[in-house]
Amino acid sequence: MVPRRLLSGLLRALQRVPGTMPTVSRTFTVSPPPPVVVDYLKDFAHAEQWDPRTRSCERIDSGPVTEGAYWHNVSKILGVTAELTYTLDELTDRKVVFVGENGSSTSVDTITVEPEGPGSVITYEAELHMHGTARLLNPVMKLAFEKMAGDTEKQLAAVLNGLDQRGGVSR
Repeated sequence: MVPRRLLSGLLRALQRVPGTMPTVSRTFTVSPPPPVVVDYLKDFAHAEQWDPRTRSCERIDSGPVTEGAYWHNVSKILGVTAELTYTLDELTDRKVVFVGENGSSTSVDTITVEPEGPGSVITYEAELHMHGTARLLNPVMKLAFEKMAGDTEKQLAAVLNGLDQRGGVSR
């Protein structure tokens, strides 16, 4: 088995080769400070709230959410149900990286959080590497990813802006 950090680095290198994988990035500002944002985002089960494609996301292991924690995610993409196992690959006070895998694809979601005034600037980057014959879908997936990225940005910003300063959802 390839170490996840090595896989992440390899996927980042592949991103620089034109046409090898769909990648999208969005940057936006939210009101909560970085510690609140990172504490919320590190639990990928919250993807049910902020990712419009996610139908369910359940933690598989138990204990504190740290690097190596993993979740079973079910998403609907272009009308197709996709199931991936996501692992928290990297967690710092300014970055959260999830790697999702199944037989036909590997997804790397990198979220960086920088302070700006009392709030945060979020950069969300999603990379998708299709395996085998599924690579033929790359052009279609690139178009779909662009649309999904806009939807995700809107929903993620709304959810994060709804958090109170301690990380709970405001009512």
